[in-house]
Amino acid sequence: MKLPFALVLTMAAALGSAAAQTPAAKPPQVKPSQAKQAPAQIKPKPVTTVPIRPAVQTPVDTAKAMEQAERLAIQSDLAWVSLYNGAINGEASDRMVAAIKAFQKDHGAKQTGVLNAQERGVLSADAKKLQDNVGWKVLSDATSGARIGLPSKLVPLIVSDVNGTKWSSATGTIQIEFARRKEASATTATVAASEKKLNARKTDYSVVKPDFFVLSGSQGLKKFYIRGQTRNNEVRVLTILYDQATEGTMIPVTVAMSSAYNPFPGNGVAQASPPPRRKVEYSTGIIASADGAIIADRQATDGCMTIAVPGYGNATRIADDDARELALLRIYGASGLKPIAMAGNGAAKSNLSLTGIADPQSQGGRNAVTVVAATAAPAGTDMTLSPEPAMGFSGAPVLDGDGKFAGVARLKPAVVAGPAGTPLPSQALLVSADSVREFLKARGVTLASGTSDAKASVLRLVCVRK
Repeated sequence: MKLPFALVLTMAAALGSAAAQTPAAKPPQVKPSQAKQAPAQIKPKPVTTVPIRPAVQTPVDTAKAMEQAERLAIQSDLAWVSLYNGAINGEASDRMVAAIKAFQKDHGAKQTGVLNAQERGVLSADAKKLQDNVGWKVLSDATSGARIGLPSKLVPLIVSDVNGTKWSSATGTIQIEFARRKEASATTATVAASEKKLNARKTDYSVVKPDFFVLSGSQGLKKFYIRGQTRNNEVRVLTILYDQATEGTMIPVTVAMSSAYNPFPGNGVAQASPPPRRKVEYSTGIIASADGAIIADRQATDGCMTIAVPGYGNATRIADDDARELALLRIYGASGLKPIAMAGNGAAKSNLSLTGIADPQSQGGRNAVTVVAATAAPAGTDMTLSPEPAMGFSGAPVLDGDGKFAGVARLKPAVVAGPAGTPLPSQALLVSADSVREFLKARGVTLASGTSDAKASVLRLVCVRK
């Protein structure tokens, strides 16, 4: 904000006073030299100004001023040290800043969100050491040309043929397979369905889009991460399978592999898919009824061993809506809950507000409820929210300028891009109020009416996964 600009100018005039005159007094004699003297010049005092203070530069502003290549490198290095699980796309974001602060905290430094030269060097060295430990490299499959990132030291055994390649560790604790096959009329939906049925897999997380699909979950005592794509009746699938005991090593490796993977290179289209979900994920729940019905983001509460609600115990997931990406939870035995009023007709106007509880990492461990402004804009069949709110806001209620319920904010799982630098779609979406109301009414939830106090109607949800 500009400070007032003060300008003060004071003028002083030297005025001659008229001499007192008496009848007896003679007029003063003026010397010729005095008569020709010019009147005194009036000199203004110096101008005093108040300097304009520049606006405070945020860590995100600092990141935006960097070269994109440097942002990409920082995001990649943070992913390797298991602090960044977002889009490796070179874009400055609050998620990137939060990861930097976490790195600074781990190293006992001031949490500024901006890496100084020494910290940048330490981060780079830490990531490089982890890459060297696993033998990280990016290669092209000999038969298909697919681009694959590989931890070569972890999987030294290789078996390859025209149908793909399989890499594995000496004991089989880690297995990576790239497979390709011809399949008439194959779609991502049909291939994903068949992959789910193989080897008694238990799928905890699933995303199926027209151009790709992602599955993750457990297969016996192992964890799996699968990403597949179809084109011209050809199916290409990358499967990563590892023992749970190696999870600490394999999670950053899997994120890096997802970023590097491109099954059909040379097409000029980014191959994008979500990385594995976090073991502990925070989101916001909306109290829909006084008897404990809670609206939540389906994906933020997927694959949870428990869904904890601080102050109320655990919540049970009783229904979901895959199309709208909503989940209905219930807290049994809770009292004093204040449901948000959803019976109105709020709409996605230009002046919206989101009320949520940000991830504790981004607010110093606290659980404060905050309100942020946003605008909605159509993007195909979706409505996007801008700017993207902080992590933890997924599931937050959205109110219009009149304070009426306008929907639910949903943060899509972080997307990791294939070709570096390819723009990705917005991650923040709006689930309309009508969609939320239809979902709740179909499950027998009576909607509250009247005025809304969004701050009193939100709860922190903590999803704990295996």
